[in-house]
Amino acid sequence: MTTPPAGPTVRGTTRLYAVLGDPVAQVQAPTLMNPVLTELGIDAVVVPVHVRPRDLESVVRGLQRVANLDGMFVTVPHKAAVASLADRCGPAVSVVGSANVLRREADGAWLAENFDGSGFVAGLTGAGHTPEGARAVLVGAGGAGSAIAAALLAAGVDRLTLHDTDTARLTALAARLDAHWPGRVRTQAAPRLDGADLAVNATPLGLRADDPLPFPLDGLPPGCVVADIIMKPRETRLLREAAARGHRIHHGIHMLEGQLSSYRAFFDLR
Repeated sequence: MTTPPAGPTVRGTTRLYAVLGDPVAQVQAPTLMNPVLTELGIDAVVVPVHVRPRDLESVVRGLQRVANLDGMFVTVPHKAAVASLADRCGPAVSVVGSANVLRREADGAWLAENFDGSGFVAGLTGAGHTPEGARAVLVGAGGAGSAIAAALLAAGVDRLTLHDTDTARLTALAARLDAHWPGRVRTQAAPRLDGADLAVNATPLGLRADDPLPFPLDGLPPGCVVADIIMKPRETRLLREAAARGHRIHHGIHMLEGQLSSYRAFFDLR
């Protein structure tokens, strides 16, 4: 019989990190972070916590009272809402209005930060796709999409076109971004991809097999990179169909892998 791989040892001294999401079955943070913690000899474990939107505040407030819980990772659909539950916000949160991590400070306060954008750009450049000078189209102006939009602009994209079905959210994000990067952001009522060098899905469409495509592939020019932030399934319908048309594709897991060093520094995991 095959011996299963050793997982983290949980003791009475173990520190906890929670991953909050709805759904939560697709989260990859425990899979990536727990081996790192074990390798570093850190007595801590990352666990998924399924939280419905209506219960987010009560769950976060409860977890903030758990004395051996040092931090939280936050995924869809809670990234925007959770920022208001922190006592302090880091620079990225102030710009994009969403958070994907919360950390307990020495004084007991909770600090929110967002590494989605920097992680996405790190993963993108690590895979050989340079955002500088590119014309990018991003669909989805939620928590992750907002962070990615800001990071792409900071990385030097020449033009960023945004689309979201929530027009109020889309308009608010465009205004925040334009305050920092004037003249480089535009919005569209429907995603148009002609002329794009990079097309990014930052919506949840693709988590389920029967989801529609987040944007049509017919208008994609040759050579366009198609990126998805969904991590499970690894090959979303969008990426499969884009690859079948000859486009270069970029998987969602690269965004999380690009955040690992930031997580380690943020939570002082060494």
